[in-house]
Amino acid sequence: MATIPERSDACPGDGIAGIGNAFGTAARGHANRFGTAAAQGPAAVVAATLTGAASIGAAAQPPASLRECRGYLRLWVARVAGTAASQMLMVAVGWQMYDLTASAWDLGLVGLLQFAPALALVLVAGHVVDRHQRARILALCLAAQVAVALGLAIATAAGAVTREALFAAAVALGTVRAFQMPAQQALTPSLVPPELLARALAFSSAGMQGAIVAGPAIGGLVYIVGAAATYGFGAALFAVAALLCLAIRYAHAPRIEPVSWQRLLAGVHYVRSNKVVLGAISLDLFAVLLGGATALLPMFARDILHTDALGLGLLRGAPALGALGMSLALTRWPIRRRAGRTLLGAVALFGAATLVFGVATSFWLAMAALAVSGAADMVSVVIRQSLVQLETPDAMRGRVSAVNSVFIGASNQLGEFESGATAAWLGPVGSVVLGGLGTIAVAALWLGLFPALARRDTLAGR
Repeated sequence: MATIPERSDACPGDGIAGIGNAFGTAARGHANRFGTAAAQGPAAVVAATLTGAASIGAAAQPPASLRECRGYLRLWVARVAGTAASQMLMVAVGWQMYDLTASAWDLGLVGLLQFAPALALVLVAGHVVDRHQRARILALCLAAQVAVALGLAIATAAGAVTREALFAAAVALGTVRAFQMPAQQALTPSLVPPELLARALAFSSAGMQGAIVAGPAIGGLVYIVGAAATYGFGAALFAVAALLCLAIRYAHAPRIEPVSWQRLLAGVHYVRSNKVVLGAISLDLFAVLLGGATALLPMFARDILHTDALGLGLLRGAPALGALGMSLALTRWPIRRRAGRTLLGAVALFGAATLVFGVATSFWLAMAALAVSGAADMVSVVIRQSLVQLETPDAMRGRVSAVNSVFIGASNQLGEFESGATAAWLGPVGSVVLGGLGTIAVAALWLGLFPALARRDTLAGR
């Protein structure tokens, strides 16, 4: 039996149910008016009929703007605050770990220990997200990160932080995010109608990129006061995000189903059988796996572009700035046609920009190439996420989003390993050039391997 909350923050006209409810309400009002007018003569009946038809049409109209979607706006602010807090925590953890051990290996382990739980819990996390209220899961995950941040703040203030404690915090954060990522991905389509989803995802990406740029800067500034202050500030942002998620209301029907391997693996089977979803997710995996150059930026900054730490910071921020600009553009002018071809073209452009960066000897040319790569990647992200969410039934969005989160994490983590391994063999320039060429080849190959993806016209339909 479906349990409908007393108040819903989903957009008016959200999905078929929302439009149907609005239509039914207007129709009932029209019936009442028609009955009253019948006693007043034919002219009154005609007037009531025209008025009622107009009201039914207006009630069935979806919202024209994201400003009308209160639940989505709460989620947007919560995600921005949570992402900024997460970035601040990782700045503090990285600095503390390096102060304690001066080991690049330990820094790498921090990232790996965050990815491992996502891989181990992918089936469980997706099943939980599909069975329970996603906003509540997201709020619980953010509250757990408040506890982790406060624990680190207290331990730091007491001088009790150790290498092992930071590793334990990394595992805890990775475990929480194994549930957080699919929950927040699957929640958005419940808060906006399909025709606004691409715009909503672009606007979300703009906020995320802004938080990714600002979060580390704020964290580094607060770190001047001390690591404990950074952790405390992060805990406060996580708390704000958790409270906002608790305020989100939307229609949710709890699914009480026995746990079985068939249900746990349903997301994997669905991705494998749906060629559009499989093509979009795997395209991103191989593109980032081959074309990512982030891990090699320190080598390029010092040995090839002959710049300092400030220059390295600008290089690291260039993709995010390009992505931020593109996400704002997509919020204003969403992709409406030729979605599949645009996705493949964006991936090919990402590879070409990576190739230009690899051969660049000018700092500003390298900056421009990285900015273009970030912008192209943002187009790919918005189209891929829109296709995955719109192609997936709501009952399976959590499990499919969990699989998608693992693909994203694998592409980033394994991409850094691939870049380092090929750089040891071919040097940094050879590694990046090979990666760029490989990404272009993948886009061309996917054109033939996934014709349904290449032929896809609109995001919301075939």
